[in-house]
Amino acid sequence: MSGNTFGQLFRLTTFGESHGPAIGGVIDGCPAGLKLRLDAVQQEVDRRRPGSTPLGTARNESDTVEWLSGVLDGTALGTPIGFLMRNTDARSSDYDHLKDVYRPGHADRTWEDKYGIRDHRGGGRASARETACRVVGGAVARQLLAVSGVQVQAWVSRVGPVALEVPVPDLALATTYASDVRCPEPGTAGRMAAAIEDARSSGDTLGGMISARLSGVPAGLGGPVFDKLHADLGKAMLSINAVKGFQVGSGFAAAAMRGSVHNDAYRPGVEGGVRTATNRSGGVQGGISNGEDILFDVAFKPVSTLMRDQATVDRDGRAVTLEGKGRHDPCVVPRAVPVVEAMACLVLADHLLRQRSARL
Repeated sequence: MSGNTFGQLFRLTTFGESHGPAIGGVIDGCPAGLKLRLDAVQQEVDRRRPGSTPLGTARNESDTVEWLSGVLDGTALGTPIGFLMRNTDARSSDYDHLKDVYRPGHADRTWEDKYGIRDHRGGGRASARETACRVVGGAVARQLLAVSGVQVQAWVSRVGPVALEVPVPDLALATTYASDVRCPEPGTAGRMAAAIEDARSSGDTLGGMISARLSGVPAGLGGPVFDKLHADLGKAMLSINAVKGFQVGSGFAAAAMRGSVHNDAYRPGVEGGVRTATNRSGGVQGGISNGEDILFDVAFKPVSTLMRDQATVDRDGRAVTLEGKGRHDPCVVPRAVPVVEAMACLVLADHLLRQRSARL
């Protein structure tokens, strides 16, 4: 099946289903000699794992990473890095009622249209469970980026109607993971948590938004035409479960502006560099990084599984009522923050390695 590998030089291939014995992946292209802190990788996985926040699913997986190849005494060998995480808290019987019924908003019907067969146990390969493998790959990529001084930070900036309105420069991003909702502003985080609990209590769900800042990115990353940096970031983010929108810099707001307002005004930067006064381009121009912070937003839809009855159809097209039950997040954005960071790290690590072959 196609679509399981991401990247060109720094590549991640993932495998496994939500209710199979394990999920895992292979990282290829990690340069030999890179010193890896495997405990730091596990820490990032723990931030995404089921049960990591009281606002999420009741499924409780340890998600302990087992390293199979490619690392010796904490150093990358330059060979494929294989890893897996065993599924220990799967309850496949919870999904028996879905064998012949399509869940509204899920990939059940489209997956069956494509392959003629589907794994009804939690969505199988289409489950967000797969994103744990992306976090492992992204955590390794993050350590490669750190050698070049590149940092990736993401945070929840909206949950349903509750939006974070503090400017990015004023946010204490180091405190993001101190909040169950992964918002770095305590007052807003409290209102977001209350909104999630209110939706959960009524059997409903909420969508939201995650914002990100990529700092220390050198100028020159990204390729012309089809390999633009922001295009690859967009593909990476839109590949995450439940994502419905992506914007970089001023994004969709640019559609309402005049060019005289939108254009970034260049000015001298520190240490003889060049900076812009507004950075509405989001750190990318012509598909190539300009050395500024890269800023983008990712929009997530409300979780499709509700804890209330929904109207749907079965495999024969007959109208049926789907009972709301199971263990699901009432809002996915808190646990998706490390996934957004991971995908950004994978994109930047890949482009960083590609840039080394772009010029003498």
